[in-house]
Amino acid sequence: MNPNPPSFYGLGIAPSILAILDALALVTPTPIQEQAIPQAIEGKDIMGIAQTGTGKTFAFGIPTIQHLLKNPRHRALVLLPTRELAEQVNESFHTIGAPLGIKTAILIGGEPMGKQLRALARMPQVVIATPGRLIDHLAQKNLTLKEIRIAVLDEADRMLDMGFAPQLAKILPLLPQERQTLLFSATMPENIIAMARAYLKLPLRVEIARSGTAAKDVTQELFFVPQPEKVRLLEKILQEYRGSVLIFLRTKFAAKKLAAHLRALGHTAAELHSNRSLNQRREALDGFKKGRYRIVVATDIAARGIDVNNIELVINYDLPTVPEDYIHRIGRTGRAGSAGHAISFARPDQRRDVRDIERLMRATLQVSRLPLLPPPPASHIRTPNFSLPRRNRFRHQNPKRSFRRRR
Repeated sequence: MNPNPPSFYGLGIAPSILAILDALALVTPTPIQEQAIPQAIEGKDIMGIAQTGTGKTFAFGIPTIQHLLKNPRHRALVLLPTRELAEQVNESFHTIGAPLGIKTAILIGGEPMGKQLRALARMPQVVIATPGRLIDHLAQKNLTLKEIRIAVLDEADRMLDMGFAPQLAKILPLLPQERQTLLFSATMPENIIAMARAYLKLPLRVEIARSGTAAKDVTQELFFVPQPEKVRLLEKILQEYRGSVLIFLRTKFAAKKLAAHLRALGHTAAELHSNRSLNQRREALDGFKKGRYRIVVATDIAARGIDVNNIELVINYDLPTVPEDYIHRIGRTGRAGSAGHAISFARPDQRRDVRDIERLMRATLQVSRLPLLPPPPASHIRTPNFSLPRRNRFRHQNPKRSFRRRR
């Protein structure tokens, strides 16, 4: 046993912030916090690479708040890819910063502009935003970036995956040259390295896990299963696991249909995808945290947008289209040192997709034998297919059918 375990003391954190951490019973920093916080407090640009669920928000949040307390006229900007992540980061900043007088404004799509204008009128020290909504406010001259001295790009790889590169190219040149930039990501592909070269000054690379490494506390399991049998395998697994379950599918159509099917079977299930309004997504997350829903069925919009502790099981009902998303999906369980389990369904023709995931992780997924499944439905009842839109399912069954538009 280490006689001197890591502590937030000795990292250069101000006493007022240490007192808040003590009150929150936060004693031991995570590895990314232990390595990044002292360097960020010294004002260095940082490229932080760590698995999801390892405490990256406090790794940049604590140094940012400390800088603003020392320099009251300075401001900070935090950019994130999704509304859910923005709200969670805002909550973390509020937890540490609010007792010290630090105000935030959250600028996200799907929320009334008037509410955000009122938040900006309070002269917040921290603006937390998604790129598209921030550009809307900049275009309307609702705020200026000239006082920004700390810029944080959180989940930077996800922002590029979601097509935010043009927006970032508009925003980042508007920031003052004299600033500190903190870039955090779970993976570090070449396009992120190129961004770091363009916008960071001699950044210090803090890498807790090799890019592509899965969370160490997550056990993984893989079933090769024909598409029509996926739903019966899922039903059996849900009978064996009694805790909270997060299920990923590729499309919002499939997520909606599967959630409805699970509710029809008597499960408490919510859905989380881009067709849901902001309030509906908030309600789903809140219900998942509080136990109103045992199951959330989601698309990859939730792969990095869910900050819920103690999720027992993640199920990849569909394999992700991008291997890196596999890492982010299974990172929703086994967070902050707790144990978790991930089960993936792969069709027999998806062996190449499985190899791509294994190549990224430099590990082999454990393949499990299919258990004895519940009997299929009566022959006159079609087995539901939750992975293809209705039109594609019909086209698959009737390949000669044409869907040309009428002129």
